[in-house]
Amino acid sequence: MTTNPASLVDRHVGFVHALREAGLPVSPAEGLDAARALMVVDLAERETLREAYAATLVKRPAHRPGFDLLFDLWFPPVISGTEGTAVTEDAELRELPELRGRLAELLMGDPADPAFREFARAMVGRFGQVQAAPGRQSWFSFPVLRALSPDTLVARMLTAMLDERGGLPEKVARRHIARTIEAFTEAVASDVRRRIAEESGVEKIARSAVRPPIDQVDFLRATEEELARLRREVYPLARRLATRLSIRQKRGRRGRLDFRRTVRASLSTGGVPLTAHLRPPRPHRPELVVLCDASDSVSTFSHFTLLLTFALREQFTKVRAFAFVDTVDEITDLFAPGADVLDAIARLTEEADIVRFGRTDYGHVFERFAERFPDAVGPRTSLLILGDARSNYQVPALGTLKRLAGQARHAYWLNPEPRAQWDTGDSLATSYGSVVPMHECRNVAQLAAFVETLA
Repeated sequence: MTTNPASLVDRHVGFVHALREAGLPVSPAEGLDAARALMVVDLAERETLREAYAATLVKRPAHRPGFDLLFDLWFPPVISGTEGTAVTEDAELRELPELRGRLAELLMGDPADPAFREFARAMVGRFGQVQAAPGRQSWFSFPVLRALSPDTLVARMLTAMLDERGGLPEKVARRHIARTIEAFTEAVASDVRRRIAEESGVEKIARSAVRPPIDQVDFLRATEEELARLRREVYPLARRLATRLSIRQKRGRRGRLDFRRTVRASLSTGGVPLTAHLRPPRPHRPELVVLCDASDSVSTFSHFTLLLTFALREQFTKVRAFAFVDTVDEITDLFAPGADVLDAIARLTEEADIVRFGRTDYGHVFERFAERFPDAVGPRTSLLILGDARSNYQVPALGTLKRLAGQARHAYWLNPEPRAQWDTGDSLATSYGSVVPMHECRNVAQLAAFVETLA
């Protein structure tokens, strides 16, 4: 890594910009703090430099994986001249047993050993370059892992590490081997990214390699793994949402006249009650009614919002949940206390009466909801509608929605589509938003921002 001042400044600016592009919140002041930190650390110590940047720029543990990936791209390790070279197939077959034996030795040791990553880099140089298109070579992790097959070395390593198989020692050894195999896989992937960045440019590989932080993952594009991580973000937000709604209710309510205190206070003014004293309002948790679009077009969003509904049951006095596609049905009982949320979602698709023709019809849903559940929305209710406002060109029933919103204490609409796509095609976002305030809610960060606006 070079320490030329001009080059280091350019690299610092590019790195901070790449962090912002990846969704990490880095302010100009924090960028300056990081620059000041570079003046007091040894720039030749790469890990010290990494931790200096992390201490000044990373705010949440969830942001650390993306930070580390970008740091490795912008500040790659100093590489020796012997990185490994491609060999013929015959030579590969002769040397492969020896290479696999060396890999087994490293996997039984400490992944922090410099020889561990040096070996990974050498193997990428030997096996990682393949023809991606006619006349064009590129780098990949898969051929390296396929050639060395670290998962097939587990039995050999257990035999070398243990005098006797079974019991707790084997469990500990297996966990250690699993960790080192994962570390080797990541070391190979990191070196592949480095080589591609050297050939194609750091900016290009950074945009494609870094996943956004979990709080900025689009609900409609979340993977199964990301949904599992999103579940852990739900419960803190549910508590904050309940608190915000409760505060709004307390601010909007006034207690009854306290006659005794008012008369007592009037004695100091000759019996004239100049100041009316009120009883404090009785504190209570708010009630919530959730209308959730469960159609295929927003299935991932509905999955997350049903998780939110499940969490909200613990925060509100009363929660009633309704799912809809082109008709509506109550699903509150599916989310009874103690129920498994994923099991409840699976039962929803089988048991709830929410589909006539399989095409979302918001107008019919609102009319059927008002007809079938006339007592659901009342003056103590917060109404929360979750959906993309796409009604397949059906009648919108704005009058019915206006009546429902008027019956509620508060009404909100969360839309998982980007605002730029509202009112395109069959979207009725502006029409519905004129009746119920509509908020773009594509990720956890926007959901958190919505919760903050309720204060």
